[in-house]
Amino acid sequence: MIETSKIGLIKPNANNPRTIKDDKFKKLVKSIQDFPEMLKLRPIVVNDDMIVLGGNMRLKACKEAGLKEVPIIKASNLTEQQQKEFIIKDNVGFGEWDFEDLANNWEAGDLVEWGLDLPSEKEVNEEGEIIFSTELDSESNYVVLKFSKDIDWLQIQTILGIKSTYSKRANGKPWSKGVGRVLDGVDAIIKIKES
Repeated sequence: MIETSKIGLIKPNANNPRTIKDDKFKKLVKSIQDFPEMLKLRPIVVNDDMIVLGGNMRLKACKEAGLKEVPIIKASNLTEQQQKEFIIKDNVGFGEWDFEDLANNWEAGDLVEWGLDLPSEKEVNEEGEIIFSTELDSESNYVVLKFSKDIDWLQIQTILGIKSTYSKRANGKPWSKGVGRVLDGVDAIIKIKES
């Protein structure tokens, strides 16, 4: 059941492994100021000791926005292990954005204002097209790595510095997200040696 609590009674969770960068924090504060009704739809989750399990960054932003009270939900029936699990699962993004749908049905300016990251100008080449992964050619040699577990794929992404890349849509819309999976072999060797 949703309750309202004085903001000073709620304790940030010191063991929350999530952080927020300055620019995103400012967007979150602005979002709360512009649309405070959203807090009622997505209250801060606390345990019986009023320690945050879900919404650490929202609590911080609410304080910055000058709110005196916030909606909360008490998770009274969770074991200590379930509380730890909740902290992680509440912050995991299982889904991915469908950038084609966003490009066709949403205004890019609104998406940016609401906190969604879109390609930066750095990712655009001289011709104005957004850079995507390198194409395969017949003159080069290739090694294909296959990963059946997401954790292994995430590890190699980190080691090799594989980043999400963007391309221009066929319908003329300016962005679509994908993962650049073709790397220069020499760069890969250097990154592996450095790790």
